Amino acid sequence: MSLGDDHQSGGYGGTGQTRTRLPDGDGDGYGGPRRGGRSSSRSLVTVVGVVVLLIAAIAFANRGGDDSASPDDTAADKPKTSATAPSGTKPVQSGFARDEQGAQSAAANYAVALGSADMFEKAKRDSILQAIIVPSRVPDFEATLDKAYSPGFNKNVGLNEDGSTPKGYTFVSRTSPIGTKVTENSADNATVEVWCSGLLGLAGQNSTAPVTNSWFTITMKLEWVNGDWKIVTHSQKDGPAPIPGDDKASSADEMAKAVQEYGGFTYAR
Repeated sequence: MSLGDDHQSGGYGGTGQTRTRLPDGDGDGYGGPRRGGRSSSRSLVTVVGVVVLLIAAIAFANRGGDDSASPDDTAADKPKTSATAPSGTKPVQSGFARDEQGAQSAAANYAVALGSADMFEKAKRDSILQAIIVPSRVPDFEATLDKAYSPGFNKNVGLNEDGSTPKGYTFVSRTSPIGTKVTENSADNATVEVWCSGLLGLAGQNSTAPVTNSWFTITMKLEWVNGDWKIVTHSQKDGPAPIPGDDKASSADEMAKAVQEYGGFTYAR
């Protein structure tokens, strides 16, 4: 079951193609409910409607903003954390291109946004939804997600019941698109599948919800509204997942440090 199913709401690669960036200071790139790693939290995320899909909205509400990292000169011994500055040509200010490539770019960026840690904060979550969901479906999405991000859900992913991160821990929620595929396309509508890998959990000693990796595919139905692509519905399914390698799992401290030192990407393609 997915949020989109229940409510029926909601690169470049060529000349004129665009990518988008998320605003500075955003959380992580992955949205809680949208992968298939830890069954308790991941399943909850999927049922919620791919919580991992909704944070891109913030980026689009502030499209074209400065991506510079926020300074932290007061703590020399503390790793600096900030959104990773995108490389390449600055994206256009008007939004995604009205073509197949533009729809793929929109879907990939929406996946990053919806999977970010900002989805766990109501104000940021609402901004995201308002920016990437078809206007008529925003109220339904907001109401459904307000119920989904319940005290019980927050606890399942390692957070405090109010959604805050326990002292001494680092919350991780990031989504990384691996590829996109258009299954339907017209001048005003497109259906795009986004194959993703995600991280979700709480990094730190004695964490009851350690960071785990999962693979999933998100399907978004998009509509061209007010000069940009917006989500009408979205759903998620597990996989395709590769055979696990022989990598040794990092310690809690190593994982927390990596999350703090490596800022999440602000755009997907």
